Amino acid sequence: MQTLDRLNVGIVGACGRGAGFKTACDAMPQVAIHAVCDINADNLSAARERLGAREQYTDYEAMLDRSDLDAVIIGTPMHFHVPMAVAALERNLHVISEVTAGVSVEECRQLVVACKGSRGIYMMAENYTYMQPNVIVREIVSRGLFGTPYYGEGEYIHELKGLNEITVWRRRWQTGVNGVTYGTHSLGPILQWMPGDRVTSVCGVGSGHHYKDPRGMEYENEDSCLMLCKMASGGLIKIRVDMLSDRPHAMTNYQLQGTDGCYESARARGERNRIWLRGRGPDWLSLEDLREEFLPELWKEHAARAVSAGHGGGDYYEILDFIHAIEGTRPNPIDIHAAMDMTLPGLISQQSIAQDSAWLPVSDSREW
Repeated sequence: MQTLDRLNVGIVGACGRGAGFKTACDAMPQVAIHAVCDINADNLSAARERLGAREQYTDYEAMLDRSDLDAVIIGTPMHFHVPMAVAALERNLHVISEVTAGVSVEECRQLVVACKGSRGIYMMAENYTYMQPNVIVREIVSRGLFGTPYYGEGEYIHELKGLNEITVWRRRWQTGVNGVTYGTHSLGPILQWMPGDRVTSVCGVGSGHHYKDPRGMEYENEDSCLMLCKMASGGLIKIRVDMLSDRPHAMTNYQLQGTDGCYESARARGERNRIWLRGRGPDWLSLEDLREEFLPELWKEHAARAVSAGHGGGDYYEILDFIHAIEGTRPNPIDIHAAMDMTLPGLISQQSIAQDSAWLPVSDSREW
């Protein structure tokens, strides 16, 4: 174990999503945003000043080779995640990468191999696992009050047709492929509520095509894509991803069923997250009423620093966990294999939906 006096970080995608980590990094006294990188040369200088970095690069490999970095934050489009992570890991740098971990099974294998051969640690920045309600449910599960969890549901319903035209990579990698292309926000928290379990096979199915892009082309992604996940334990998870249907957003829908408890998240403004626990009586409880009892002490300790970070403080806590993983003071909560457990089922769902919704096996990256 080591205590970090200073962690020099390079942020790639600094003119876009990468900039969202500034508040979290600034709240960590040992973290210094040393360099920024983006191909958007026109806005890069402004991003460097805004993020307080010393150096700027339009060439990622040049940043890795020339800058005095300890770690990189990858906030780029999905199809760059693996090549950028591998390049950093090959230089023994630590990596925290946005989701999903990769866009193909083959490149996910490459990422696993790179992690095994690197002195750097890899963490996937699945921030939905850090949303406070999800953290509270995870803690309740860890104390045994759900009994044995055996069924979960997650939904990411986020109409993105307009955003497709602004961030054009989404038109190729999110709505340009059929199946669950962006499922880690929904699957990630549920896997943490089923500790030690993993998806062993999936079936993907879609609702058909009802929308076209501004060029009159039908989206390859079916409007609502479902992924049924059979678990190693025998349990079941259902994931719905819908980035095309015209309707209000509902991006954080979850359910968990155990032998001694049940959780249902709020689905609309004004509703409450509700939970039933056998040991707490016959009726539904508000999850918020259990907050003080079950929110981890780490969250209470750092609440003042985390409050201004993104995703309800989640961005702060994932950077904090990243630092702890580098120091070896706490386990890496979304290491390479946890990242694969969250990413691979969606990739296999894309194969399943192309094969008339056949049930297909999901490899265990621990065996690669």
